[in-house]
Amino acid sequence: MPKHVALLIILGIFSTLPAWSGEVYTRERAIQIALEKSSDIQTAEQNIKAAESKVKGAYGNAYPSIDFSATYARSFGVDDVEYTDVNSMLDEQADANDKILAGIMSPMLYGLEASQGFRWGTQVGLTATQILYAQGKITTGVQIAKAYKRVNEIALDQAKEDVRYDVETAFDQVLYLDSAVAIYEASIEQANKHFDYVKKANESGLLGELDMIRAQIQVDELTSGLEKTKKNQVIAKNSLLSTMGLPWESDVEFEGTLRDPMQSTLALPDTSMNGMRQRRKELSQLNESEKMYTLNVDINKGDYMPTVILGGSLTYANGANEWNDWDAPNWDDNINKKIYLNVSMNLFNGLQTRENVVQAKSDVRKTQIQKETAERSIQLQMESAMNTWNDAQKQIEIQKRKVDLAQRNLDLTQVSYEAGKSPQLDLLDANMSLRNAKLDYMSAVVDWNKAYNALLKATGEY
Repeated sequence: MPKHVALLIILGIFSTLPAWSGEVYTRERAIQIALEKSSDIQTAEQNIKAAESKVKGAYGNAYPSIDFSATYARSFGVDDVEYTDVNSMLDEQADANDKILAGIMSPMLYGLEASQGFRWGTQVGLTATQILYAQGKITTGVQIAKAYKRVNEIALDQAKEDVRYDVETAFDQVLYLDSAVAIYEASIEQANKHFDYVKKANESGLLGELDMIRAQIQVDELTSGLEKTKKNQVIAKNSLLSTMGLPWESDVEFEGTLRDPMQSTLALPDTSMNGMRQRRKELSQLNESEKMYTLNVDINKGDYMPTVILGGSLTYANGANEWNDWDAPNWDDNINKKIYLNVSMNLFNGLQTRENVVQAKSDVRKTQIQKETAERSIQLQMESAMNTWNDAQKQIEIQKRKVDLAQRNLDLTQVSYEAGKSPQLDLLDANMSLRNAKLDYMSAVVDWNKAYNALLKATGEY
């Protein structure tokens, strides 16, 4: 943001204000507090944290997946599993072949009985899988996550810009009303002096009662205008406090300056469309969104390709008739070891893959249409802001001339009135014209500042 040039409050209407004992906020402090307390900014910051987590999660898909499982079970309705030695059942007439056959039958019978299950069973497994090829989905997923993070970063910048703009606009309004109060107070002081003069002149017979009534009416009108302006001043301050995220307070003041259009040497922003394309955050967000949707097309196309996974597992299994009958793990006896390569590919899924690709391409096109619409809207917004600023610039010159002329008119009328050549009504009108001219000029200054800020915002240079 360009620095604010101190505005010389016109024509000496401001005298030194008394010291304020309450809280005083400068423009920079007000913006800082609003940035810290804005719910929109806090939400945007949380969205960035979530986006950062998505990026890390996308990278995690490239690493191996390791799973551990353990099961301890009790089965009901099964008998004890016993080892039967068939050799012990042979008689003395059994020959060598019978004994060999018995040696084979014993473990077979035990295995058959054990296949029906033990009362107590333990199984512990460790499985690891690594994706070797996933149609580029992992790399593309990381790119999408990064683009999503960038969208949220831009949204945070946009939220901060909006908060600054809202605070600046509200702050300028408060300064205007502070100036208006000062103008009214200075006018009332002058009107009271005039009333005292008229009253003394009436008492001495130089002026009539009608002159005194006119002077009193002017004081009353100014007092009424001051009260109304002070009420608006309170509302403007409360509005600014709300924008800052603070509760309403009566014991608070805002201290700052406005850019002085008559002394400002601020350069106009770049209004070229190429420049605005680079600076406007809405277009940057849409660019990142288009990138995300384009990558999403690639992910959906990847479903036409196979997935290759390398895996391996270690499994320990033990069965027993009693809960405390447990065999220690043995690499050769009761640990199952396996390594595998899995290739999977969808051959037909009801044309879902094709339709997903069509929908993804449609999302890309919709984003492109939004970009085209946004560019036209931004161009129109810039042209409107430029016209408003040009009008505000002309109004500054017009209102400044009105103040000069009103001051000159008052000076001449004052001399003429004191010489007895002009009636009191002319003097009252001249005072009122000067006060209104000063208020109109201050209003034009505020409008000029608003128009300049709006032009900066429209071109992306705010």
